[in-house]
Amino acid sequence: MWCGRVALRRLQRIAVAPLNSLSITGGLPGAVQREMSSLPRVYITRQIPPEGLKILSESGQVQFDLWDSDDVPVPRKELLQKVKGVDALVCVLTEKIDAELLDAAGPNLRVLSTMSVGFDHLSLEELKKRGIRVGYTPDVLTDSVAELTVALLLTTSRRLIEATHEAKTGGWGTWRTLWLCGYELANSTVGILGLGRIGVAIAERLKPFKVKKFIYTDVAPRPELASLINAEYVSMDELASQSDFLTVCCALTPETKDICNKDLFSKMKNTSIFINTSRGGVVHQEDLYEALSSGQIAGAGLDVTVPEPLPISHPLFTLNNCVILPHIASASYSTRNAMSALAANNLLLGLKGQPMIKELKL
Repeated sequence: MWCGRVALRRLQRIAVAPLNSLSITGGLPGAVQREMSSLPRVYITRQIPPEGLKILSESGQVQFDLWDSDDVPVPRKELLQKVKGVDALVCVLTEKIDAELLDAAGPNLRVLSTMSVGFDHLSLEELKKRGIRVGYTPDVLTDSVAELTVALLLTTSRRLIEATHEAKTGGWGTWRTLWLCGYELANSTVGILGLGRIGVAIAERLKPFKVKKFIYTDVAPRPELASLINAEYVSMDELASQSDFLTVCCALTPETKDICNKDLFSKMKNTSIFINTSRGGVVHQEDLYEALSSGQIAGAGLDVTVPEPLPISHPLFTLNNCVILPHIASASYSTRNAMSALAANNLLLGLKGQPMIKELKL
């Protein structure tokens, strides 16, 4: 398992060596310009972190254009124009890669590299049908997502947002015996929905808080991973009824869409805390609102929602017991640069017909 800093150093070493004869900043001889114009064309849908751009620039193996903004996604109409005739595409999770876009790109497109671990924004069947190879960026964000999940869990369970608000707005009066009380991890049961690398990393970080027991559910038992954290495999109903803290770590698939719904929440303790840092689509948000507003569960912390961004008028924002973050689980400098570097390396290797570092098997 790579942490962001270690991954970045490794990916910098893996990066294809630059063509030393080329100086992109100086005037280029005509022959070199002609040679560069024959290089594979790449479109990048966002201003990705600098390490990835550096790898692509210094490789001398591609020519690329990009949507030069990190604040606003490329408009769909412009994206459909820009991808025409490209050989490869670097995207992020805000871009829907579907039949319409692939048709607009045309038959030259042979490599797609997404700077994300999730791939629910990709039409995998369409990509497979066209023989397009797909790279993605798992592993390198495991540590940052696990850290953020623990931070969100503690913020929600110990009511830190409420406490900060009270301190800032004059609510901090005399000491009171039960004012802003929350729930401790010590002697608790922590449930994990979808046990993978991130679920294990979360449990490893929670263990020093004297958690009594880890339980998990998945499509099938995962004994090798479970043994790393001494976790017990249970049914979905048991996960709901036993967990004091339930953290969602599963991928969004047709099977997991809205899996966290009224049925799940109705079986949870009224003192339990629900945390989701996976994908917003696994949660039925109307059912979650009802569970929180009725006191069926004690609190929820969300880093992901549907849609993103969640409209500020959404009912979940009216609840003191719901903490909502703007999808920042992987937002550390080292991790985002490592994701960018991995996406760049995946793309270059894919264009050369070589095995990618991380490739989705379609």
